[in-house]
Amino acid sequence: MSAKVIVEDLRKRYGATEAARGVSFTIEEGEIFGLLGPNGAGKTTTVECLLGLRQPDEGTIRICDLDARREPAKVKQRIGAALQTTALQDKITPREALTLFGTFYQTRTDPGVLLERFALGEKADAAFDTLSGGQRQRLALALAFVNNPELVFLDEPTTGLDAQSRRELHQDIQRMRTDGHTVLLTTHHLDEAELLCDRIAIIAEGRIIATGRPADLIAGSSTLQTVTLTTTTAPDRSLIADLPGATDVVWADDGRTVRFRTPAASHTVADLSVRLAARDIEIAELHVQKATLEDVYLAVTAEGSRLTARGSRKGTES
Repeated sequence: MSAKVIVEDLRKRYGATEAARGVSFTIEEGEIFGLLGPNGAGKTTTVECLLGLRQPDEGTIRICDLDARREPAKVKQRIGAALQTTALQDKITPREALTLFGTFYQTRTDPGVLLERFALGEKADAAFDTLSGGQRQRLALALAFVNNPELVFLDEPTTGLDAQSRRELHQDIQRMRTDGHTVLLTTHHLDEAELLCDRIAIIAEGRIIATGRPADLIAGSSTLQTVTLTTTTAPDRSLIADLPGATDVVWADDGRTVRFRTPAASHTVADLSVRLAARDIEIAELHVQKATLEDVYLAVTAEGSRLTARGSRKGTES
């Protein structure tokens, strides 16, 4: 696969605030790429620079083999975007909106095809102000596909949707990849990113601090695993107190259930089993929970903030 997006050393400053501090990443053709980060991390600035809504101060942006800073009009013909909110005239219908947006592009898809693809056939001639939240989001996706784009930007597309609408939108996004489109997705839902994205980049304090497949980031994380143990009888708490690797130990009120964290669950649980067997204490339940993408996200963003703060202090001291 070739890279559909190449971003190198992207920088953008607003007064004294540097929103993007050398952002670099690539998006391969045909993948769903997630850009994750807390509010104020530089995520929106980065996406707006890629879309041509803002001009970066420095850096290279190549989209669909085009220099996006030099040829923004050509880039716009080959991309689509569905932003957080879709504002249309109250009385315009989905069919009318799709027809209107189609006039902006050299290549366009028939509105009827898009209405059926995004399950809007029954609402094709209904006023925009009568559509539900989920229907408005599906219309936003349909509008993003008016020009049959190579690359689609989805900015927090499921925000505010109910569970059923979110699931339906997830299916739409997965179909985009199946149909050969490349997708850049931003979301605050970490479970959504883990489900949908082939790779993700985590941005904090204007910098990319982690990039990779969700499973690889989780596997390579130093985030501790959580062990929950329930025994048939309440053991002496000293059983866990000096257990190698066990930290953040919390006992339930019944004295039979304990939860702790460990960097090496296999070794810690093996040692624990030996101790229980020596005391004739039977295990009723045992659960080991690996780190989640949310655990990794919280850990790396916290570390990124600490490094930035440390760098700022050094700069002030010098």
